[in-house]
Amino acid sequence: MFPLVYFIRHGQTDWNVEHRLQGQADIDLNAVGRSQAVRNGRKLAELIADPSEFDFVASPLRRTRETMELVRAAIGLPPDDYRTDTRLIEVHFGDWQGHTLAELDRMSPGTTAARAVDKWNFVPPGEHGESYEMLYQRSISWFDGLKRPTVCVTHGGIFRVLFKIAGKKPKKEAAALDIAQDRVLRVEEDRLEWL
Repeated sequence: MFPLVYFIRHGQTDWNVEHRLQGQADIDLNAVGRSQAVRNGRKLAELIADPSEFDFVASPLRRTRETMELVRAAIGLPPDDYRTDTRLIEVHFGDWQGHTLAELDRMSPGTTAARAVDKWNFVPPGEHGESYEMLYQRSISWFDGLKRPTVCVTHGGIFRVLFKIAGKKPKKEAAALDIAQDRVLRVEEDRLEWL
């Protein structure tokens, strides 16, 4: 059972707008992404009476750290007083990082068809490619270690793992979810609610 956790996906990047597979590429937020982060921080300021009761943790990539710092500033907290955890880094898209699916199919027709069949278990080509199942195995110990109220800024892939674990979504459904960047997801026990 989860304690109270507020999950936030990092704000928008230019690669999000272009539908480029970011994975572990270290991409910065754009202006929209920064405003999304501030909005999510203001929402948390309304929800959290005592921030000292919360652990604040983010993926160590720049887009998640910047989001967390903007969130914390909007709450009225020192922006850099949080921790990072490498288990929260996004899934690695291997050789596909930096490309759109359309570009991949133009370079090698039909190359993304296998991913469409089983998105949860598909491993992109390349030395570091990961499936969502591999991401689940990499991050499960972080989820299992949640013991206190937490604010977590992370990536769409980690949200998909969360929906599989806490939301009891089937793998196929979890892999296909569209994860908002301008909303906060409240999780407590096994209840998930977008705010």
